[in-house]
Parts: sequence; structure tokens; C-alpha cells
Amino acid sequence: MLALLVIATTFGSNHIAARVAFDHGTSVTAAVAIRSGFTALFLLALMRVSGVSMALPRSTLLRALAIGLLIAVQSFCLYSAVALIPVALALLAFNTFPILLAFFSWISGGEAPRRAALFAMPIAVVGLALALDVFGKPVNPAGIAWGLGAAATFALALLLTTRWLKDVDGRLRTFLTMGVTAVVVLVAGLSGDAFTFPQAPAGWAGLALLTVFYGAAITSLFIVLPLLGPANYAVVLNFEPIAVLFLAWPILGQAVAPLQIVGAFLVVGAIMLTALRR
Repeated sequence: MLALLVIATTFGSNHIAARVAFDHGTSVTAAVAIRSGFTALFLLALMRVSGVSMALPRSTLLRALAIGLLIAVQSFCLYSAVALIPVALALLAFNTFPILLAFFSWISGGEAPRRAALFAMPIAVVGLALALDVFGKPVNPAGIAWGLGAAATFALALLLTTRWLKDVDGRLRTFLTMGVTAVVVLVAGLSGDAFTFPQAPAGWAGLALLTVFYGAAITSLFIVLPLLGPANYAVVLNFEPIAVLFLAWPILGQAVAPLQIVGAFLVVGAIMLTALRR
């Protein structure tokens, strides 16, 4: 469990570093392309050393590429949210994806949401409203929209992964999604002249750290989780915004009001209720 909490904090540190990079001139496009590209190269080297086969049937490869496109959209949406609103709140909006995943699974022919999930949904909505301070001074609505867009695309990507790629090695899955993300964002960024890079040393440090933190976290995740069971993935995802709440204050000066913290814990509790099996 300690390893999972460390991974969650590392994921959160990646978003803190990303905000530093954005505040010093880095574009979201550049950050996503560099992070995804270096992570894909690292995983490729790791698979070569480990002797993981990269052979896949054509149909499986095409499905993996489609999921990679969704992850590219999700990555861009999430970093756009991080650039516009406090990091912890961006992650909180994004972490509603387990509820969306349960809904998408249901409407696409899966089992109906459990009673606990139905009970959790209104709690999550109330908690998110408190955390985003919709009753006081509202958070930038564009940032909220980007965060929820990231949640929706990630939920769809997870649903398709469980149905199409459940038998593919986790390292290979991650390599394919990161590789597709890097290529798609690189092409889109070059065609739209959307690449800008840091204008100060702190920005370069943030860009380097977000790449290192993300690569370390995603690699550690697929190493640790098979030993502990997939349900523990929820621990990582739900502890991350809490870790960021405490990291963002001293590093970025992003303090939140007590009522927002109450809302954050309501959302996290509701998601835990949805995601964890008995």
C-alpha cells in the first residue's frame, strides 16, 4: 500500500511540475508530446531488455491505435485543465471518470451500476460543486470543462481497453498508447504552430521533471499493480488529488478554502465507493 501512495504522489508531482512549465511559457502541446515521447522510448527500451514480444494481430494493433488516439485527447484535455485552474481541482474533475466508466459500460451493454455506485453519483456531484466553489467565486469554467472532457475520454479508453486489449502485456499497451499520443500531438502541434517552450530555467526544470515523474509513475504502476490486484488502481487515482492539495500550496501557492477540501474528500469517497469491489 505504501508503494501505491508513493506512485500516486509521483503522478501528482508530474502535474505540479507541468503547471510550473506552463507558467513559464511551455505550451500544453509541447508538454504532452515530450512527456509521451520520452515515456514511449523508455518503455521500448525496457521491453527490449525484458524480451517482451511486440507482435500483435493486425486487428488488435488497429484497436490499440484507436485507444491511443483517445489517450492523446485525454492528455491534452487534462494538461489544459491543469494550465487554467488549480492543479488539485483539475485532477478532482478528471477523477470523476470511474463514475462515467460505470455509466458508459452500462449503456453499451454491460452490467447495470451497483447500488453503491448509484448512491455515490449524487455525492460526487455535490462534492465536486463544493470543491470547485460553484456557490462562491467560481473556478474558470473552461478549466472545469477540460477536466471533465479528460474524464470522459479516459473512461471510454478504459472501457475499450478492457474489451479489446485485456490480454496484451501492460508494458506494450502503455508503449502503444504513449507512442500514438506523441505522434498525434507532434503532428497536430507542428501543423498548427502550437509548440512553445519555456522562457526561464524554472520552466525547463518543470518540463524535465514532469517527464521524469510521469515516466517513473506509469512504469512503476504496471510493475506494482499485478502484485496487489487491479482494484488497488483506485487507491492511486483517488489519493493523487489529495497529495496535490498538499503539494500545490507550498510549491505553487494554490491554497484552497476549507469548504473546498470538504468537497474534495466527498468526491474521493464517492469515487472509492464506485471503483472498489467489496
